[in-house]
Amino acid sequence: MLNPNLEDVQLSKEEYERYSRHIILPEVGLNGQKRLKAASVACIGTGGLGSPLLLYLAAAGIGRIGIVDFDIVDSSNLQRQIIHGTSRVGQPKLESAKQRIHDLNPFCQVDLYNTRITSENALDILKPYDVVVDGTDNFPTRYLVNDACVILGKPNVYGSIFRFEGQASVFNYQEGPNYRDVFPEPPPPGMVPSCAEGGVLGVLCGVIGSIQATETIKVILGMDTTLSGRLLLYNAQTMSFRELKLRPNPERPPIEKLIDYEQFCGIPQAQSLETDVPEMTVQELKQLMEQNADDYVLIDVRNPNEYEIAKIPGATLIPLSEIEEGDGVEKVKELTNGHRLIAHCKMGGRSAKALQILKDAGVEGTNLKGGIRAWSQEIDSSVPEY
Repeated sequence: MLNPNLEDVQLSKEEYERYSRHIILPEVGLNGQKRLKAASVACIGTGGLGSPLLLYLAAAGIGRIGIVDFDIVDSSNLQRQIIHGTSRVGQPKLESAKQRIHDLNPFCQVDLYNTRITSENALDILKPYDVVVDGTDNFPTRYLVNDACVILGKPNVYGSIFRFEGQASVFNYQEGPNYRDVFPEPPPPGMVPSCAEGGVLGVLCGVIGSIQATETIKVILGMDTTLSGRLLLYNAQTMSFRELKLRPNPERPPIEKLIDYEQFCGIPQAQSLETDVPEMTVQELKQLMEQNADDYVLIDVRNPNEYEIAKIPGATLIPLSEIEEGDGVEKVKELTNGHRLIAHCKMGGRSAKALQILKDAGVEGTNLKGGIRAWSQEIDSSVPEY
């Protein structure tokens, strides 16, 4: 309801005091604050981007916020997901976020959707809300959220982060472009590492998430200075911003229904690599170690910085990037020299990919199921999770 009947919206004495710094802004005023109270916003995710944007939307006086998430709070989240705290580790992120929002602003209604957003439920979840904010970190969900917003006619406030760089825009607003106009096709699976693989500067999330919150508020207030038609690029390392002009693509096929976004992004094909190589459990690897077996070689295909955080005893670091470039393949051949090859990464995906490359080069190997995370959880809790 981006054009509410403001006569029906009332502020209490406590709300006048709470929002006074907004109300005295000529660009907001009393009617603007009422618009914020009457508005509803759906936020997909309570992670790095969702944390700051949820806090600032609640603080600004958004009347109703819907949150979609199905994860639990992990200690590795706390470097950037500031809506959560140490005391909330192990709790559902939804409950953690709701508690923090109500502590910040008890006047905010919070709706919780403890589920993964899918093609089956997206339209029903997003339909009641005026604005959708995409705080996700994967391509299938970004395309899903975009397409659902197009079908429902909802503005889509977009943000993404990786390492030291972030992006933000407002899609599907005032006849502006949507996500598919800018990114018609997803990148090949595995080409863009996740933040769990490539890392992310924690405060970068605060910058991009705050920009998303700002743009959401501007959309609700009806300002004509939003990022619609512009893609804002931010580099935290050089502390620089730049813009790309965007426009709708007249040749883009119409978006009329939701599809299988995992298949669209090539995820099933990528995951099938994991089934093309044999697997072993961390218990089986531990048994091999206890038997003092010397007929196997364990390689770690993570990045060097990950190796510094945590390692499995006896593992040799040969990063996936080296295997993809070919040098690593020769290193593995020299290292194994007839011995059984076992490979691991953080959770099993990258090592499966490495083993497929090695298999094509004539080197058979076994993937450690669950990777070093499973080792930490099931074998040696002194190995840090990250």
